[in-house]
Amino acid sequence: MQINTYLNFGGNCEEAFKFYEHCLNGKIEAMITHEAVPINPDGPNPPQEWRNKILHARLVIGNSVLMASDVPVDRFQLPRSFSVNIQVENVSEAERIFAALSENGRTIMPLEQTFWALRFGMCFDRFNISWMINCNPAGSPDAS
Repeated sequence: MQINTYLNFGGNCEEAFKFYEHCLNGKIEAMITHEAVPINPDGPNPPQEWRNKILHARLVIGNSVLMASDVPVDRFQLPRSFSVNIQVENVSEAERIFAALSENGRTIMPLEQTFWALRFGMCFDRFNISWMINCNPAGSPDAS
């Protein structure tokens, strides 16, 4: 079994995933727009202005997968009460990722040493996604 995070965006999924691809050294493996879906002559179809929005995106980061899509404005809600957790073993990588994700966002807890981690920090990125960065050495209980 594998559990993956699936994010919803209000029309800026493509921008967010290109940003995450760069920040997290990942690779976008899929970026499918509504335009790729055949028009259904008998059913509801997305409005013309929505055809270039993302139906499904898949970003691979190491052995992890982050997925997302754009959600129509009338159904979109800002994410709340969850965080995407990133576990790294290198302090400089934790600092790099935290700086990139928190730029033009909001820092909730600065990245710093804690009693459980070499570095831990929490932030919201510019897309209002909550992130937790946790850095522990290999072999520690919370290291991946």
